[in-house]
Amino acid sequence: MALELWQVALLVAVGVAGGFLNVMAGGGSLLTVPVMVFLGIPGPVANGTNRIAILAQNITAVTTFARRGFSDFRLSLSLAACAIPGAVAGAMVGTRLEGVWFNRALALIMIAVMLIMHFDRGKREQSATHVPSRRQLWQGHALMVGAGFWGGFIQIGVGFILMPILNRVMGLDLVRTNMHKVFIIASYSIAALLVFASQLQLLWLVGLALALGNSIGGYLGAHFTITRGEGFIRLVLNFVLVVFIIKLLFDA
Repeated sequence: MALELWQVALLVAVGVAGGFLNVMAGGGSLLTVPVMVFLGIPGPVANGTNRIAILAQNITAVTTFARRGFSDFRLSLSLAACAIPGAVAGAMVGTRLEGVWFNRALALIMIAVMLIMHFDRGKREQSATHVPSRRQLWQGHALMVGAGFWGGFIQIGVGFILMPILNRVMGLDLVRTNMHKVFIIASYSIAALLVFASQLQLLWLVGLALALGNSIGGYLGAHFTITRGEGFIRLVLNFVLVVFIIKLLFDA
């Protein structure tokens, strides 16, 4: 697919916004995938091509977190190892993605996430020094398989699934939640991208243009996560959830 200059500019601009949202909260792919469809790319191909940008975005975010002293690669790796098998299975389904109920299902997931994170907030404030218990670790790793499936399947909204697992189930503060989230997504995105590339004709130039924007947005998202802290993350998360719930329900 030959790209005109305005199409490249559009992909980069949307990628910046999408990458920022993905790292801070989630839902950035609700911007990037529809833009690719608008440019005439079939849905399954757009879904697969989006993984090129997602991978670049999260590698940038992981690097940004690590350079600022935020990393726990041992836990990130073990969580990612549980998510990858689910992502491979989800990607196999995602290559044949069709259906009208997807938007409604995603909206329900986002409503549940917002309610959980709002009403559970007063039970305990997460500490930056909290160490997950053995039970929390088992629960978190088990749930990663399902989160990985959704990420491999469609990617859209996976941040809204990962954040409650890391924040509420495992007890991590929102800064470390995002730190682990971007590593997990980067890891399973490699596996998902390989599946999509083997099944579909991905548009690599489109993906690279989008990846440039996503990488910039991913850096900005990681930077604001670290500098602005948990309150800002929660504000962005709730705002994005409300906007996308309304959009999904009215578009469904």
